Formats: sequence, structure tokens, C-alpha cells
Amino acid sequence: MKKELIFLGPPACGKGTQTNKLSEYLGFPHIDTGSLLRAEIAKATPDGLYAKSFIDKGQLVPPELVGQIIGNRLSEDDCKEGYVLDGYPRSLAQAELLEKINAGTDKEKADFKAIYFDIDTELLIERIVNRQSCPKCGEIYNKKFKPSKVENICDKCNVELKTRADDNEEIARARFDTYNKETAPLIEFYEQKGVLYKLDANGSIDDVWNRLLDIVNK
Repeated sequence: MKKELIFLGPPACGKGTQTNKLSEYLGFPHIDTGSLLRAEIAKATPDGLYAKSFIDKGQLVPPELVGQIIGNRLSEDDCKEGYVLDGYPRSLAQAELLEKINAGTDKEKADFKAIYFDIDTELLIERIVNRQSCPKCGEIYNKKFKPSKVENICDKCNVELKTRADDNEEIARARFDTYNKETAPLIEFYEQKGVLYKLDANGSIDDVWNRLLDIVNK
């Protein structure tokens, strides 16, 4: 049966790390809206050029356009057996649009799961303020939870790690407020449909990974 997996959770909850790993484990494509938009822009597709016209002005890409790009991606051959979708949907309107997309691409009943990364907010603050990334390969580190072997140097590229200017406590708390207003209602939406699975995202990467596999293999 086709597996359709989406992931909910606040910023820095660990979704990216786990969904990348899960994509490799299952052999399904890992799809995230940010990378998808960047790829469309890089290929200069009509959708990509249209999205770029908004991004260049510092504006949000219209949700209808994001939905269209997501829909096109989910209809590709490598998604026939399933997909790992990270960062979408982020609102009730997007959730309803995703249902329509799935209905149009599914040839038979699929196993749809919305997996919610449930984690302590104060732990997330610590993760964010200690987060670092490699400007070359994009690898994510954390000075407290996942440090590089050599301080401030990427293990893979041997270049200096960077800290985002917005990775500070004040901005992090503002991002959580936005998340709670816009995205948290999805938890209730999927819970009512009986497809929500709460994942305890506290603990080590390996602990969370094992809990995630238990949910995915149910």
C-alpha cells in the first residue's frame, strides 16, 4: 500500500533530520517546499519564474502556486509507492488542498499518516540558539547536542560553520507564536480524521528515530 507521510511540529523539533533519514530508509523521495521552490527557480520553469517574481520582492509565494508545485511533484513516478513530505501543509487551507492533490494522484487507497513531533519548547530554544550550519554542504550541527568534531568546522567540508542571524531566543519565541497560530490547528484537523500520530521528539536522535519507525511501520 502506498505510504503518504507528512510531518508537523514547531521549528527546530528535528523533523528535517528524521525525514531525510526516513526517506533513505523507505526509498521514498524526501520533498520539502523550500528545496522544491529553489529547484523550480534553478530550472527556470514557468512556476519557478513566477515564484521568483514574489521572492525577489520579499513577498510570500502565493499558496495556490506552492500547492501547484507540490501537486506536480507528487504526481511524478518516484512518488507512486509513497513520499515523505516535510514543511507542507502549514495551514488548514493547505491541508485541504493536499487532500485534493492526493485524491487526484492515488490510484488506490493509501496509508496516510500525519506525524506530530511533540517536544518541550524550552528544549527547542536551546537547540535554536546553539544551531550551526555548513555554508557549503548544508549539514546542520548544534554546539550542545550535535557538535562538530573540530569546534566551528564542518566535518565533511572542513569550512567554518555559520550561525544564522535569526537564531536567537527573541526571534525563536516569535516563530513559535506564529506556528501556534497558523500550524498547530492542523493537529486537531488530522486528529479528527484519525490519521494523527504523536511522536515523543524529546531525547537523542536515535531514540526519536526508533519511535518514528514504530509509527511508520504500524
